[in-house]
Amino acid sequence: MQPCGSWASPSRCGRDARAPAESVGPLHQTTLHFRALVTRSSLLIPLLAALLLAGCNPPESPKGGKKDGKAAAALPSRAVQAAPAESRPMERAVSVIGALAAIDQATLSVKVTGRLQSLSVDLGTRVRKGELVAQIESVDYELKLRSAEALLAQARARLGLPLVGSDDTVKAEETSTVRQARASLLESQKQRDRIKALAQRGISPQSELEVAEANYEIAFNRHLEALEDIRQRQGVLQQRRVDVEIARQQLADTKIIAPFDGIVQERRASPGEFLNTAAPIVTLVKVDPLRLRVEVPERNATGVRPGLKVRLTVEGDTNHYTGTIARLSPAITELNRMLIVEADIANQAGALRPGTFARADIVLAAAEPATAVPKAALVTFAGMEKIFLVKDGNAAEKNIAVGRRADGFIEVLGGVKPGDLVVLNPGALQNGQPVTVNTSRPPPAKKAPVPAAPKAGKKTS
Repeated sequence: MQPCGSWASPSRCGRDARAPAESVGPLHQTTLHFRALVTRSSLLIPLLAALLLAGCNPPESPKGGKKDGKAAAALPSRAVQAAPAESRPMERAVSVIGALAAIDQATLSVKVTGRLQSLSVDLGTRVRKGELVAQIESVDYELKLRSAEALLAQARARLGLPLVGSDDTVKAEETSTVRQARASLLESQKQRDRIKALAQRGISPQSELEVAEANYEIAFNRHLEALEDIRQRQGVLQQRRVDVEIARQQLADTKIIAPFDGIVQERRASPGEFLNTAAPIVTLVKVDPLRLRVEVPERNATGVRPGLKVRLTVEGDTNHYTGTIARLSPAITELNRMLIVEADIANQAGALRPGTFARADIVLAAAEPATAVPKAALVTFAGMEKIFLVKDGNAAEKNIAVGRRADGFIEVLGGVKPGDLVVLNPGALQNGQPVTVNTSRPPPAKKAPVPAAPKAGKKTS
């Protein structure tokens, strides 16, 4: 192919120049476009990098020039009130959660079968110890008692005792049966002795002596039998006495009595029902005192002991209640590493109820030294607690963990020493902001002004 020059014809030059483009396929055209884009990008990347470096490192302003914008503006100094952190005696307590329970709870049931004649209590009824709660029909048990008493009187009569009485002492030798048998025995003995003497003299035959000996043996055995019969009657008398006591107890059991002072929690029967033995009637709970049952973590269990004071609050009640630890578990629970503790809480007014969820503080020490700051120094934001310390004339923000609170002071659990100045009511104070300290405490609440005494030489109108 000849080069396209001025001497060549235009038609030929145009045709020859267009020939390669017309002969190139679509895939080759795409490759050419991609190479063009890569070439342009390689030229733009160094230019963008140079612009970014220029923006990050602006040229320094000449000395004595003004700094630009708010970023370089100095924070204004602020006058603040400050107070030193103190070492104060504070109460040490363990906060726990638990539930209140009745000190005693019993389901009153019947001991004898029968129809419920009356029920004198209902839900919420207060009862006293020994008060009648319910009554079972007692006619059948009254008849049983009368029958047992009649049999007892019969047994006493067989022993020669009065029909009614509480003394069942009997001397067997003094009963009529034994006296009669003894008399027969003595007569037989005398008869035997006489015949024996006559037989020795040859007057009485031997046969009569043998008969006398036999009669004596019979009388002797009858005497023993009489003594055994009296002992048997004494045993029957004791049995009749026990039967009377059983019948009397069954009659008494027809009355269901409150075993302690309490309140009816549940009524489980109605008058007219026939109740079998052990059928429940009411559930009774004792609410004064109440039993507070809590779990103390193992790390705090060392100082817990009976007799410590307990303070508690319940949901929906602003009052604070107090009690005393009465019982401790002898071992730590293996599953949750907790010590089970029970305290008795006085509830004379009845404001607390069994089953109520409670939050309690077990007071381990009434006064223990602690580093504390005034309550006004604490700032809480987004769940974080912090204070501002005064260091080298500037405010230094300090995140802290707080502990006990008492008398307007809050315990700081580290990072602050007694004597460190803390800013009171910091408000919008910023970290590093210069401060002018006024160590005086906040002024107390204003009271009504008291008229000043008149100066000497002046009169008040």
